[in-house]
Amino acid sequence: MSDVEAVKQLVQKHKELKEEIGKVIIGQTNVVEQILISIYTGGHSLLIGVPGLAKTLMVNTIAQTLGLNFKRIQFTPDLMPSDILGSEVLDKDRNFKFIKGPVFGNIILADEINRTPPKTQAALLEAMQERAVTVAGQRYPLDLPYFVLATQNPIEQEGTYPLPEAQLDRFMFAIELKYPSVAEEVQVVKATTSTTNYIPKAIFNAASIIDVQQLIRKIPIADNVIEYAVNLVNNTRANLDGAPDIVKNYVDWGAGPRASQNLVLAAKAHAAINGKFSPDIEDVKAIAHGILRHRILKNYKAEAEGISEDIIICKLLA
Repeated sequence: MSDVEAVKQLVQKHKELKEEIGKVIIGQTNVVEQILISIYTGGHSLLIGVPGLAKTLMVNTIAQTLGLNFKRIQFTPDLMPSDILGSEVLDKDRNFKFIKGPVFGNIILADEINRTPPKTQAALLEAMQERAVTVAGQRYPLDLPYFVLATQNPIEQEGTYPLPEAQLDRFMFAIELKYPSVAEEVQVVKATTSTTNYIPKAIFNAASIIDVQQLIRKIPIADNVIEYAVNLVNNTRANLDGAPDIVKNYVDWGAGPRASQNLVLAAKAHAAINGKFSPDIEDVKAIAHGILRHRILKNYKAEAEGISEDIIICKLLA
């Protein structure tokens, strides 16, 4: 199959995928789209939303429609690295045997990741970056494709361990989940208080997702679009001479080179699912908020004046 045919097929399968997910998850179309773009490009996502917005159900449904193995880890303050990675135990012949932990799967839901101590958060970091874990000096590769979708509750800060900036940077997207509209909430209540229990069918499988990831990377992109993405990231850095005034006034620390890489990859995926064979500047703008939101560190003045990261990003995209 030619790359052109493969892109056309991806458009069709992406449409079917969203329709299938929509039979279980009502609304949240932008959130679902960003998660799927993250998966098509091999990235990880951080879902930020208050309790009760169906974050777990959404990830589980997406895993089912993609035909992937889904594991959920509920993070708690007493969780140890071995609880998620696995550990060695003595078998009946008195030989050490490695028992795999829940981190071994295709889609991992790291629920309330900021509730667990830094050493357990760091244990997940190797899996995210290297697609492998090391236990007792032995390296164990993880099955591909591999995605971590972590959730974080923005309203509870007591007894939590906020993710450091270096670890936040490992997530391709930070996706905000908002409350549904009244009409959507009526549909949610109707669907969840009846005996209806729809089981979504698989549209993809592990091998086809790996093919999609390779296809996305092969999509050509013009130099001016890459330069736009890199300049956009550079404009978030307050210590540079040419930084915009809003950044100099309200930003302590800007995005790093990983943001530029993710902008280009996500723009390629956004173009592909919309039937375009090469991304343009509009594709970069469409995915910029999710990629830059968690990479901009505001200063105290921004907090005092109620200037959010999204306001800063909007000014940079204008």
